[in-house]
Amino acid sequence: MSRKKSWGIVLSIIVILNTGIVALLITGTTAEAESEVTMETPAAFKAVEIPDSVTFANEPVPLWRFDVRESLDRELLVNSYFHSQTIRYIKMAPRYFSIIEPILQEKGVPDDFKYLALAESGFNPRAVSPARAVGLWQFLEGTGRDYRLEINSEVDERYHIEKSTHAACDYLLDSYEKYGSWSVVAAAFNAGNRGVERQILRQKNASYYDLLFGEETSRYVFRIIALKLIMENPEKYNLFISEDEKYPLIQTREVEITGKVADFADFALEHGINYKLLKDFNPWLRDNFLTNSGGKKYTVKIPIIEYPEGS
Repeated sequence: MSRKKSWGIVLSIIVILNTGIVALLITGTTAEAESEVTMETPAAFKAVEIPDSVTFANEPVPLWRFDVRESLDRELLVNSYFHSQTIRYIKMAPRYFSIIEPILQEKGVPDDFKYLALAESGFNPRAVSPARAVGLWQFLEGTGRDYRLEINSEVDERYHIEKSTHAACDYLLDSYEKYGSWSVVAAAFNAGNRGVERQILRQKNASYYDLLFGEETSRYVFRIIALKLIMENPEKYNLFISEDEKYPLIQTREVEITGKVADFADFALEHGINYKLLKDFNPWLRDNFLTNSGGKKYTVKIPIIEYPEGS
């Protein structure tokens, strides 16, 4: 064997040994780090606690039944462990509930129905479903017109938070006259009155908790109840959001429009804001102009923005 070849073998052995040592060091360091992480931050995914008693719209939920209890457990698990979404709901709640709650109270609809609006749209006034239901309360066009909401290419009051909330209250009250049960009323808001009536006749039962529905409606009321429980007591579900982390209420002033508006971008600038903010606070304005050939009176909200000096 030549001296050159011998040195090559020696160098190869040295390289292999060094590689093994480095690998051992890396593996040992990684294992040690993983051990430290495991010891310092153990995963703690726990089952959610179900209260001994729960009500929806002042009606008791029959938690003594295994099927009812397990249905609520499912929705509590889904919503309490969907951290990013549920935390955002909690942060947004003061902004929207401050509008919805007084209207529910004025109309005599139980306060718990504010969580129905949340379940419907996720606090998105611009929400549009695959079935073309829109707005915070997800009205279909026909139902919106039935409840006196103006709907056309320039104005769609299904996107108007206050007016759609008034219309939703009227719809809910009409349903309550039919069913006499707020849980069935909530189910009918999802499945439609005809869909609920069909199942009541077919199954010879008028209790939501006794009726078999499709997947969405079967989970719907339980989702509303779960959102209520979590948002009323978020810390119980390991969601810790301080008051100053919640989104602030934005003060607005009202401006009346009785004629046409040629360009809402110009209109916004004339009132000290931009087009984006005008549409954010008035999503029911569906175009960048308003013909208003009938001379109706519309009221738009103008947010009061305190701009820093020099901006």
